Amino acid sequence: MALIRAELLKVATTRLWWVMLLVMLAYVAIPLGFAVFSAGTTGANGQVIIPARDTAAFQELVWGMGTGGSLFAAVLGVVMMTGEYRYQTITTTLLVTPKRVRVVAAKLAASLVVGVLLGLAALLLTGVTLLVTVLAAGGEPVLTGTVARVAASVLVVLALYALFGLGLGALIKNQIGALLAVIIWIYIVDSVINLVPVLQPLARWTPGGATSALTSTGVTFGIDMSYLLPPWAGGLVLLGYGLLFSALASATTLRRDIT
Repeated sequence: MALIRAELLKVATTRLWWVMLLVMLAYVAIPLGFAVFSAGTTGANGQVIIPARDTAAFQELVWGMGTGGSLFAAVLGVVMMTGEYRYQTITTTLLVTPKRVRVVAAKLAASLVVGVLLGLAALLLTGVTLLVTVLAAGGEPVLTGTVARVAASVLVVLALYALFGLGLGALIKNQIGALLAVIIWIYIVDSVINLVPVLQPLARWTPGGATSALTSTGVTFGIDMSYLLPPWAGGLVLLGYGLLFSALASATTLRRDIT
């Protein structure tokens, strides 16, 4: 526990964490605002694109929008690892705790905690937005099984994306390179794979596709989402990525010569 607290203290004593927190909340607020102002939208054939504000379906949809903070969780994960190499604090860290296994385990645990905390912040923003919106529309807040699954999924997704970032940072080590890799993957590669129909059989196995599956509520915004895995399978895919990147972080840190 002491090592985990030490890793969290490293994050808390920099300005990056609250900058990432504020930017993440602003970023998550964009789709929240879109959903609120576009609620009740229907297509030309009468199909509901975004449910009305006073419906349970609207609340189930909106609770999942906190996953938009996954990029920022991944960025913090990258920095938690690459910062050690950039500022040469990894030497001091390993001198204080020579057993690298304990250092790696502490970093893995700390990255999960950071992701969960970001997820809680995103859920708090979502909850306040929903409470005001639903009550103003004459509806009542609900807690369906889907709401519980989607809200819990936000915490899982952000925690695992922080872990992804940590593993990628351990693999690449160069902070700028690792950050660029994260941004390019999330904003370009994963997005393109999920949007191009011919690539969608592959998309279900990407972190982005697995996230969409895990938080799926049946609302598709008029887009064909039939390629997605069931929510439970999407969760397993994300867990698999988490284990993979944990292994990468462990293998590279345990074997790398830091001198």
